[in-house]
Amino acid sequence: MHVFTSITANYLPKAAALAHSVKRVHPEATFHCVLSDELPRCPSETTAAFDSIINIKDLPIGELPRWIFRHRIVELCTAVKGTAFQHIAEQFGAERIYYLDPDIIVTRRLDDLERALDRNTILLTPHMTVPETDLQAILDNEHCCLRHGVYNLGFLAVRMTGQGRQFIDWWADRLRRFCYDDVPAGLFTDQRWVDLAPAFFDDIAVIRDPQYNVATWNLTHRRAAGRVPFDVEINGRPLVFYHFSGFDSGAQKIMLERYGVNSPVLFELRDWYIAQCEELGQSVLGKIPCVHSTFKNGLRITDAHRLLYRRREDLMHAFPDPFDTSDPGHSYFHWYEAHAPKRRETEPPVVVAHRLRQMIRAHAPEPAIRLARSARSALRRLSQPASSA
Repeated sequence: MHVFTSITANYLPKAAALAHSVKRVHPEATFHCVLSDELPRCPSETTAAFDSIINIKDLPIGELPRWIFRHRIVELCTAVKGTAFQHIAEQFGAERIYYLDPDIIVTRRLDDLERALDRNTILLTPHMTVPETDLQAILDNEHCCLRHGVYNLGFLAVRMTGQGRQFIDWWADRLRRFCYDDVPAGLFTDQRWVDLAPAFFDDIAVIRDPQYNVATWNLTHRRAAGRVPFDVEINGRPLVFYHFSGFDSGAQKIMLERYGVNSPVLFELRDWYIAQCEELGQSVLGKIPCVHSTFKNGLRITDAHRLLYRRREDLMHAFPDPFDTSDPGHSYFHWYEAHAPKRRETEPPVVVAHRLRQMIRAHAPEPAIRLARSARSALRRLSQPASSA
């Protein structure tokens, strides 16, 4: 059994917590940490459960600086997953490979999943397995699945033979080309691609048992009880792994408070998880910025920098290493500063409202028609983009 996760340096404590939880129940497993970053100094306990650390530079991805730059950090950690499956199979002779998101904790052995891999070569877990009935839950969960994907790719298990290998080769290719968070264009990193998988491959098992990939998006139909951390039950069955998705953004806590009120043990599990990550260096390592988040001159790379570069083949050919700023006459950073379209920053609605209130007070004695014209003129000025540089 080979298990891996994919992170940047700030997620090392979470990945370590996951790795220790895997080793607790499967000491025979080989755990790989795929790192799209530089490895910082960290306590030995943080990396103790990693059998290997695979740097993105070790993966067979061509034109790597160009490829990395096109991706936001979360997109990057997702885009390498398919290639990592291939690399682990080829370099370590792995036949059965499990991917788990770093914000997961494994609490029981994966023996039933191993048996499922005896019968099928691809295992998927859907976000939800029971239709919602409450309008708020439909919007939070079912509608969210329609936008972001039916299956949660925080978990994926593949036997790298037959259709399993065919699936990974297809998925890895799509992720190398199109692993972007662009919901309006029908993409959400790796997940929307796998919505197509059951149409392309029939050797798939959809794991619907309630104790797998438990997260806030399926708590409306999953009741937790028992004791933290390793004796929690879901609908009377032993919890196998829990997914703290949305933890850093605060969404996990908000959704837990909305849908976990009948499962108080999950709040205890969250507290335990926070303590585990802290023991593994969260307060220090969790603040480390990714090396790929800045140009080599130290200035931050914005989404606008990445999006323009990814959309224009001419820029990719002209600047094969867009991070490099050493030559002002031939660097993407300096070209962007001189030539990229500049837009006036959009002011928050509260600022616009404040300006209008000031205008109303200033023009109160004037006729209403003149006031309305002034307000419309102000709104037009605020909405107009600045001219290109």
